[in-house]
Amino acid sequence: MRTPRLYHPMPLAADSRVELAASAAKHLLIVLRLKPGAALVLFDGSGNEFDARLEEPGKKSAWVAVTGRRESKVESPLVVTLAQGVSRGERMDYTVQKAVELGVAGIIPVLMERSVVKLDAENIKRKQEHWQSVVIGACEQSGRVRVPPVQPPQNFGAFLDGHRSGGLGLLLDPLAKHALKDLPSPKDGRVLLLVGPEGGLSEVERKMAQSAGFQGIRLGPRILRTETAALVALSLLQASWGDLD
Repeated sequence: MRTPRLYHPMPLAADSRVELAASAAKHLLIVLRLKPGAALVLFDGSGNEFDARLEEPGKKSAWVAVTGRRESKVESPLVVTLAQGVSRGERMDYTVQKAVELGVAGIIPVLMERSVVKLDAENIKRKQEHWQSVVIGACEQSGRVRVPPVQPPQNFGAFLDGHRSGGLGLLLDPLAKHALKDLPSPKDGRVLLLVGPEGGLSEVERKMAQSAGFQGIRLGPRILRTETAALVALSLLQASWGDLD
């Protein structure tokens, strides 16, 4: 069996003992049925991994002994932030999960004119927390050692106002004249990728994004679903300028 790999939200150090969160303890003790002495791998988002072993568990808790630290080189040199038009339910979860697997550095959910999902203040916080949990699960599965933050969902205007700088801005646009291969690599290794929801961006939004400095790029002759488009674009970015061979 593969060594279980868990995120621990507090800083870790070699030769220490830590108490796992109740959800993590339940997963190890009830779902995986691990016994004392079982090997674990922990990470705290700092860029390192930690070898650990399970100590004597309690009924609803688990302590582990952290036995060593090791560096990891799984993080991409390309810093991509995905600004994703919010899509429905499992589509958004899928996009978030796979974006993390493809090395995205951060995620900004954006509510757009054609977004089917409508969120009030209470749902915004709940959705953000849910998507962040999806991110953590994807990090545990894929070997990531840094946890991409999910920002609170924001409307399109607020997104543009808050992100007018900070790397190469790319907008997925099936009507664009250029493909990714036509563009030079970003000088600072930072990319802000904007992807529309179901139905894409409206014409007004597309013009607003271009006025804010976003460069439109096309992915080919076919129209892709929002979750497909984001992942194809991230794959191309990593293959062109990142660490996908």
